[in-house]
Amino acid sequence: MSEFERQIVLDTETTGLEPEQGHRIIEIGCVEMINRRPTGNNFHQYLQPDREIDVGAIEVHGITNEMLADKPRFGDIVAAFIDYVRDAELIIHNAPFDVGFLNHELRLLDAGYEALDHYCAITDTLTMARKMHPGQRNSLDALCKRYDVDNAHRELHGALLDSEILADVYLAMTGGQGVLFAEEEESGESGEGETTGIRRLPAGRPPLRVVRASAEELALHQQRLDAIDKQTGGGCVWRKE
Repeated sequence: MSEFERQIVLDTETTGLEPEQGHRIIEIGCVEMINRRPTGNNFHQYLQPDREIDVGAIEVHGITNEMLADKPRFGDIVAAFIDYVRDAELIIHNAPFDVGFLNHELRLLDAGYEALDHYCAITDTLTMARKMHPGQRNSLDALCKRYDVDNAHRELHGALLDSEILADVYLAMTGGQGVLFAEEEESGESGEGETTGIRRLPAGRPPLRVVRASAEELALHQQRLDAIDKQTGGGCVWRKE
């Protein structure tokens, strides 16, 4: 479980694959979660890249230069973006790609901005998935299928849409607590005979892994209870029937 109360799921779309070749960010999408619940306080911005978008990139995300002609540049929104992500944990699938582009944009400004990890922590869900599912496909689409996350509406990539999907995948990967207990929006205030707001896990979702204590860990646990019993004169509550 993350130590961060505030997490931001982030994705970008770009003009191409390599910032070293002059490619730029054209869309930033962020989904905020507090205590593993989406808040609706999202950050979404299209950007004017001041260069042509590669044909291959357009085929992936469908964004054209004409669509971006009247959009702000990264320098126009950087202060708001840094304020938004500050002190949060960023959740990114294949983080080196997005972070590399964001750091490139920050350097181009030559305005004294530090690298992104100076302002926030960064967690890569691709690295997480490879450790959890070695030897398997771990693209976002593959994870959606594995964790029964609906992505049928994802015909093209989009930074905000992909962030929303990744938020669901991340919650499923890390235990699903964010979807177990729903807000009582539909049932109103709780009371006798009303629904509890508990949602069932999706059908076909892999069961949670149970990790049992080893013999050494059980022995250490008993030693700890003995110490508490001694200090409290036999008052260890964990040994009460």
